[in-house]
Amino acid sequence: MKLTIISKTIDDTNKIGENLAKLAFRGEVLTLSGDLGAGKTTLTKSIGNSLGIKDEINSPTFNILKCYFHEPISLFHIDAYRLEDVRPEQKDIGLEEVIEGNGLCVIEWPAFIDEMIPFDSLSVEILLNDDGSRSFNFDTLSPKYFHILEALKEVFKNA
Repeated sequence: MKLTIISKTIDDTNKIGENLAKLAFRGEVLTLSGDLGAGKTTLTKSIGNSLGIKDEINSPTFNILKCYFHEPISLFHIDAYRLEDVRPEQKDIGLEEVIEGNGLCVIEWPAFIDEMIPFDSLSVEILLNDDGSRSFNFDTLSPKYFHILEALKEVFKNA
């Protein structure tokens, strides 16, 4: 199932994050790809804030993983950018346990740890458009995410 949402402002991006947080579930894996500066971390911040996480959420680029333990659902934020040129056997740093864990796992630059991404994840490609807007292209083959895309489609149907 696929869905594209155009975000014209940071408020639109925050609205996407808020709605993703409302529907978040334990064991969810959300992958974010796109150009540098497209809005991957901004979306993750919005999701975390909407989950009620009070800690500052920023890119885990230099430490690869940041964990935000919170009830009812924790957020695990992976930025795999620094793993681009790392051999597969050197990537065994415990990310699988987080990805397969019981929180919401958001992964930026998932192509660099593709072998660890479960088949049944929700992927979002964020593209910068010429007019400054962003295209959020959602894609999943897993029925467990269909309700999320249907809800987003309903919220953004007039946007």
